[in-house]
Amino acid sequence: MKTAPRISDTEWELMRVVWARSPATAANIIATLTARDPSWHPKTARTLLARLVQKKALGYQPQGRAYAYIPLVSEADCVAAASESFVERVFGGSFRPMLAHLVERQHLTPQDLDELRILLDKKAPGAPKPQKKRPVP
Repeated sequence: MKTAPRISDTEWELMRVVWARSPATAANIIATLTARDPSWHPKTARTLLARLVQKKALGYQPQGRAYAYIPLVSEADCVAAASESFVERVFGGSFRPMLAHLVERQHLTPQDLDELRILLDKKAPGAPKPQKKRPVP
């Protein structure tokens, strides 16, 4: 997979369907979108499909009289690109203020905090491995 293009919020919805159901025809994609949200219009979805093909986020192959759409970029690559863009735009490229903001503003369970500590410990060079909690008898 190649570098992820910049995609809009609405295009993300469509891409999630294609990532989950690839290869998928326009009819399959539209049916999935309208099942989730009846306000989706087929013409809008087809316009977005064409735009995503133009951006090289999607490719297509003939499948009978229809086209089957396939992702040309991975979901992980798109998430990484969008995350980096967000951190750059909103937090000036600095991760620490973003993390501080999220920790202060979000309701985090003790399990969330434990998972976050484990992730941070994995990233810290030379950091001791976290000890597993023993069940209290």
